[in-house]
Amino acid sequence: MRTFRCDNCGNPLFFENVKCLHCGSTLAFLPNRLALCAIEPVPDDTSGLWRRKRANRTKTVSRQYRQCSNAVEYQACNFVVPAEDPNPLCVSCRQTHILPDLTLGENHTRWFRIESAKRRLFYTLARLRLVSVEPPNGERDGPVFQFLEDQPGQHVMTGHAQGVITLNVAEADDEERVRRRLALHEPYRTLLGHLRHESGHFYWDRLIAGTERLEPFREMFGDERTDYAQALQAHYAAGGTPANWQLEYVSAYATSHPWEDWAETWAHYLHMVDLMETASSYSTRVVVPGTDADDAEEVVDPFEGEFSSFDQLVDQWIPLTLLVNSLNRSLGQDDAYPFALTAKALEKLKFVHDAIHQPVMKAPAQQAEAAPPTDAPVAAPAAAPAEPAAQN
Repeated sequence: MRTFRCDNCGNPLFFENVKCLHCGSTLAFLPNRLALCAIEPVPDDTSGLWRRKRANRTKTVSRQYRQCSNAVEYQACNFVVPAEDPNPLCVSCRQTHILPDLTLGENHTRWFRIESAKRRLFYTLARLRLVSVEPPNGERDGPVFQFLEDQPGQHVMTGHAQGVITLNVAEADDEERVRRRLALHEPYRTLLGHLRHESGHFYWDRLIAGTERLEPFREMFGDERTDYAQALQAHYAAGGTPANWQLEYVSAYATSHPWEDWAETWAHYLHMVDLMETASSYSTRVVVPGTDADDAEEVVDPFEGEFSSFDQLVDQWIPLTLLVNSLNRSLGQDDAYPFALTAKALEKLKFVHDAIHQPVMKAPAQQAEAAPPTDAPVAAPAAAPAEPAAQN
């Protein structure tokens, strides 16, 4: 995620900001520009319209926006909606189909944290041109989300099924998430990581299933027609993770099934491009310690201009992760990036890179494969709360 600058005073801004701490300007993220901007009320307007705020305004007419209804009602969003868009929700919030019961105080905080992570996912997908920033007629693009809570006798499992991503809102509680991370022997578990992983299942169906990439996928990741439920059961059984899994996979969970290998690798690729964009926005120069300082080069923005070659991304990724981990250790923290990529894992990451940037045609309909099932059965609440207004 890159940093931004205030239109009014030039002060550095960050993705979640809603007010400039230097000049006090109101801020909003404009999805059509993929930028955080200072905004001001439209003069002589009584309907709540806003426009970009500029220190030296030369245009007399500029695009107008409304605040997302989740910002107006709940102060839970900083995206805006173009004035002509009939949907009261922004392009990110309208992807959420079901909310937890917000009358329960802890659920409001949980939902706020999840939506914040989801907006970061939306930004990355939009920069990769995988989701529309202005879907027509108030529609939504990309995966659909439902955020559910456990009910008596019904445990909600995070997962994906037929284009719908389900997240147990308990994952937004730091204590619970850490407990699960330790119980499952995971080195990394975050809300954003969950959403990135589950989006990988969604995009497998868009980019791999029924396309000319399906057979190469099977050669690289394995045959996804292997029984999914049995594969997960075997993985979670004692000793289910194969020895020396690090030689071919980005994580232990990736060994459970080819679909999970793809989703874990997909999430890892999103980690890579997002962190590199952040480093690029700070004009970071990296070089592996012990090598000639003259070899240091500025980290590229993976989204700017023509997309960088995968080899260039990897060449800069390795010293960048060493830097990030060294900084964390200096503060007495665990490694922020607890992974070590092998040649095989890098091959899989390149497969994801190519699938995104070099899409292929769909195969004939009769050859299309079914979408991957959820990671585990999803138990919805007995009485799911109503979805927000104007969902499609």
